[in-house]
Amino acid sequence: MSFLRKKLDDLKRPFGKGQKWERFAPAINAFDTFLFVPNHTTRTGAHIRDAVDLKRTMVTVIIALMPALIYGIYNTGYQYYIQTGESFTFLDAFLHGSWKIVPMIVVSYVVGLTIEFIFAVYRGHEVNEGYLVTGLLIPMIMPVDIPLWMVAISVAFAVLIAKEAFGGTGMNILNPALTARAFAFFAYPTYMSGNKVWVSEASNVDAISGETILGTLAAGGNVNYSFFEMFQGSIPGSIAETSAFFVLIGAVILIATGVGSWRIMLGSVLGAALVGFLFNLWGANALMSFSWVNHLVVGGFAFGVVFMATDPVSAAQTNKGKWVYGILVGVFCILIRVFNPAYPEGVMLAILLMNVFAPTIDHYVIQGNINKRKKRWAAALKTA
Repeated sequence: MSFLRKKLDDLKRPFGKGQKWERFAPAINAFDTFLFVPNHTTRTGAHIRDAVDLKRTMVTVIIALMPALIYGIYNTGYQYYIQTGESFTFLDAFLHGSWKIVPMIVVSYVVGLTIEFIFAVYRGHEVNEGYLVTGLLIPMIMPVDIPLWMVAISVAFAVLIAKEAFGGTGMNILNPALTARAFAFFAYPTYMSGNKVWVSEASNVDAISGETILGTLAAGGNVNYSFFEMFQGSIPGSIAETSAFFVLIGAVILIATGVGSWRIMLGSVLGAALVGFLFNLWGANALMSFSWVNHLVVGGFAFGVVFMATDPVSAAQTNKGKWVYGILVGVFCILIRVFNPAYPEGVMLAILLMNVFAPTIDHYVIQGNINKRKKRWAAALKTA
């Protein structure tokens, strides 16, 4: 490692302060911090001594995403081969899924990081590690056969409008990955909905049966999957959000490391379960009659709640606010699913809606605490 460190230092020398390429220092420093821990520490002012930094946080989320991503790659190949009726192995399915998904990940990172580097150089600040997670999340929540150029445009829109327009990492009010998906959903609806976009199309198959469970219910159809199949995730859907089991593994990692908020996750589950149960009592249509337990494991609910509703930048920050925020995400997710058949997924719009209201929730929580302290102080003065 000392050899690599020396070579990198030699490479960085023309980018040092007062040197010819000083303006482009943020770009070269990004490669340095990617490979090595920064060799500078805070020396003045108030600071916290802790082993956790943004890079470690982002890497933790990447690790938590791996189980769902690996299974999503396999499920993409699995859904392809069950169309053709061919016999296949795990390796066959995984290789086909990789052939479809890896290029999407590459496009997402190349486009997103290029924009990040340009803004870092233009604004004269270091490249933030926040896009490490966003760049992986975006392809994971897309349909498998969406054209790569649509992925590129969606990524550019999300980074420019949902992130850089607000000042970059830590300043955005909307989750960038969900913003990319919302943009693709409204800009290219035929590639983001219907019964032919959720499975990798086989050229020798005339009719594709690849509608999602929620789409089938919204159309008044019947679901032939068992709870185990829905929980495991061997069903059509976005690339890596079909398996609640592997998402749950990621949730455990995030909660154990303190990166993800268990209050938001649990609050979302409670909100969705309550509304789903009430609709089960009503039972006016297929989505209302769909078991509240099944609502928690189908679609992108689990994935969205674990990896996007808990985004520390766009979510509520106070403990009470996290409960309110999470419960409302769950409530609105089921409401949108049931009452708007055009958007049977629900969780995407629910999280984006609550992203907008998260600062308001925190404001009233903080104001409520201030009012309680004022009353307590006033009562103490009276007794004195």
